[in-house]
Amino acid sequence: MQKNLFDLSGRVAVVTGASRGLGHYMARALAHAGADLVITSRDTDRLREVQAEVQALGRQALPVSLDVRSQESIMQMTVHAIARFGRIDVLINNAGCNNRKPALEVTWEDWNTILDTNLRGTFFVAQSVARHMVKAGYGRIINIGSLTSVAGYAGLGPYCASKGGVKQLTMSLADDWGSFGITVNCIAPGWFRTALNKALYEDTDWVKTLKARLPLGRPGLPNDLDGAVVFLASEASRYITGQTLLVDGGFSTQAMRALPAA
Repeated sequence: MQKNLFDLSGRVAVVTGASRGLGHYMARALAHAGADLVITSRDTDRLREVQAEVQALGRQALPVSLDVRSQESIMQMTVHAIARFGRIDVLINNAGCNNRKPALEVTWEDWNTILDTNLRGTFFVAQSVARHMVKAGYGRIINIGSLTSVAGYAGLGPYCASKGGVKQLTMSLADDWGSFGITVNCIAPGWFRTALNKALYEDTDWVKTLKARLPLGRPGLPNDLDGAVVFLASEASRYITGQTLLVDGGFSTQAMRALPAA
């Protein structure tokens, strides 16, 4: 009988930015699939809830402080993960930030903060973890992009640049590390309802317009990413690398159905 290709039992996964939002949900999805976790955030107090949820599922969870803008912090996170589990099989490169501003108002500091977190941080976390994956001859790296990995939107200049870079970086690393048994893919979520964008979803006109552009008729919920994350972390995706998977309810089709009546 063929093994369940989606089973992550015995695997160890690192999830960055796991204390809230999509990172929290992705960590929980991996635990449900059987993985033990290294969960990271700059705010380790917020990781306690995630740790408790993972442990309640019978899996191990190691909370580790991580600031992806610091190379020393990245290296120390990897040291802690290897010291505890002896291996890293899966990396979910999720830590990120944003600052919505018209392009004429973006400061030098805004640009550096967003690019250093979303792009430079993604690369150096992947590099640090991949050193151990190369030795093991196995790895699954999943970078978290965005709709802005493939499209540009006003007021999101630095963010679009960073997430477009994540898509290109994914392809480059897939080519670099494929011979070592490592796959590198990108998940690009669309408009998901999370605590971080709560204010947007309180604007009923904006939500109405958004729904009109979604073939599935609703914004994403955080657990709508569960299947994509487990798939790309598992043996089910063993011959897929360098790809960007849009999980966006069809928004990228650029559908524009008739707006609902007022």
